[in-house]
Amino acid sequence: MLKLTGKVLLIMGEILIGTCSWTDRTLIESGCFYPIWARSAEVRLRYYASQFGLVEVDSSYYALPSEKTGRLWVERTGEKFIFDVKAFRLFTQHPTPVAALPGDIRQALPLGIRANIYQRDMPTELVSELWSRFERALLPLDSAGKLGVVLCQFPPWFYPGEEQRDYILSCRERLPQYRVAIEFRHSSWVNEKNREQTVSFLRDNDLSFVCVDEPQGFRSSVPPVVETTSDLSLVRFHGRNCEMWERKGVSVTERFNYLYSQEELEEWVPRIKELASRTRQLHVLFNNCYQDKAVVNARQVRLMLD
Repeated sequence: MLKLTGKVLLIMGEILIGTCSWTDRTLIESGCFYPIWARSAEVRLRYYASQFGLVEVDSSYYALPSEKTGRLWVERTGEKFIFDVKAFRLFTQHPTPVAALPGDIRQALPLGIRANIYQRDMPTELVSELWSRFERALLPLDSAGKLGVVLCQFPPWFYPGEEQRDYILSCRERLPQYRVAIEFRHSSWVNEKNREQTVSFLRDNDLSFVCVDEPQGFRSSVPPVVETTSDLSLVRFHGRNCEMWERKGVSVTERFNYLYSQEELEEWVPRIKELASRTRQLHVLFNNCYQDKAVVNARQVRLMLD
């Protein structure tokens, strides 16, 4: 996109807008987005893809996807539709229920393993097998030109350090043919002391920095930093539900139950344009997936940018 601003010719990268799920239970049950005739997984995805050009696969965080599912996603969406895929939680140093692992991997685990495990608790060969299966599952999307990024979202206890940077690089090495995006969940990565080093590290290794909008005022709160470190950039909107953000015992849907106001979204319009002017493609994703709030806000931002 070309825009003349005074005497400056501004070249804008492509902006894709979508949500972080199309199968969220509260979205389906709300009856506010899908037509009454959209009752199957196939029809819902086809309908979603008629409304947006981008979606984030969130289910892959909870369980490994399959190649068969990837092929179905390719068949059910248009030629230019893009999927961003969230990395399996075990890969991003989150505790993972053993029950979430494939059956044959569970059977191969050492005796006495806990109900929730970390990657470090598993034999190296099993970890490598899981990564290989994840990589293969994404091949249908990649081959069809429909894979955007693999999103590695690290937990709040993942702090800046050489060991952590080395681990990020190891994730990239596990997925050599895919583009990898990094989202931090602790402010220390982009504070005054570490921001320059973090941005340089990601840029030097062609890793996409994920800009975020999320509740502020917590120790872990990542500020809305506008940075690009690759030719594909991302912004993820988590909502601003401060009351539920770090409350223990609440469901994921409650944590993201937030509808952005027109004024709050308008704050981001110049930031989105700035990001788009610095990158080839920008993905704008709404993760406030409670009922139809994410799709409502995604449509609002699209109208603002148009």
